[in-house]
Amino acid sequence: MGSNYPEGFPEDGEGPVRQVCLRPFAIDRDPVTNRQFSEFVKSTGYRTEAEVYGWSFVFWMQIPSSRFHDLVEDTVAATPWWCKVPGAKWDAPEGLGSDISARQDHPVIHVSWNDALSFAQWHGKRLPTEAEWEYAARGGLEQKLYPWGDALCPDGQHLCNIWQGQFPNQDTAEDGFSGTCPVDAFPANGYGIRSITGNTWEWCSDWFVTIYSLQARIENPTGPPSGTSRVMKGGSFLCHKSYCNRYRVAARTCNTPDSAASNIGFRCAL
Repeated sequence: MGSNYPEGFPEDGEGPVRQVCLRPFAIDRDPVTNRQFSEFVKSTGYRTEAEVYGWSFVFWMQIPSSRFHDLVEDTVAATPWWCKVPGAKWDAPEGLGSDISARQDHPVIHVSWNDALSFAQWHGKRLPTEAEWEYAARGGLEQKLYPWGDALCPDGQHLCNIWQGQFPNQDTAEDGFSGTCPVDAFPANGYGIRSITGNTWEWCSDWFVTIYSLQARIENPTGPPSGTSRVMKGGSFLCHKSYCNRYRVAARTCNTPDSAASNIGFRCAL
């Protein structure tokens, strides 16, 4: 696992390339969908952290221009395309007036790490470790950039939902989608795993660290014992080589366990 890719992000701790050994595990074919999360909420009455806080982050182009000033409370100074939208939550992804009726087979979004863990435990599952996630994402290939090989668009074919155009102002949607897409929109990898690159970031169980320790566990690694942020893998529909070239299998980032946004989802393992 890992990468020494020259165009990667050394500060993310992608490298060095290293060999690990994993015991057998199972992982969901698809990220958890709105339909599945709705069943969880109906059965348990669960409230996501975005609902408790009363807001979540929404990418600016997902907000109708006619309602932008009514819906947006604030923006992030360093990344002004992220908007604080009161009422944005898993079943109202763009805030008040939006819904998921036409997106039942899209990945659920606006779910924090804590929300994802609660869903997984309700199903008798857990979140995958970063090593498990990366093994599954590689689909049987070794040290390839993507789940299908080294070419992002082999023979001109789009194989994942990422950004085309000029980020963050123009998305040409050449892959057929602007925003999330159905989990079965693109072909599965060699292990039958779908939508593991692009579409939405996926939470892993590990705490995030950027310095690889030579004393780290080689067998069934689970990450450091503590930290402030959890690992996210896979990139999202907002990733573009000019800004966030993190839709590669080895790429990684992190967020605090209570964070949520319109491009973060998850899948389960056991």
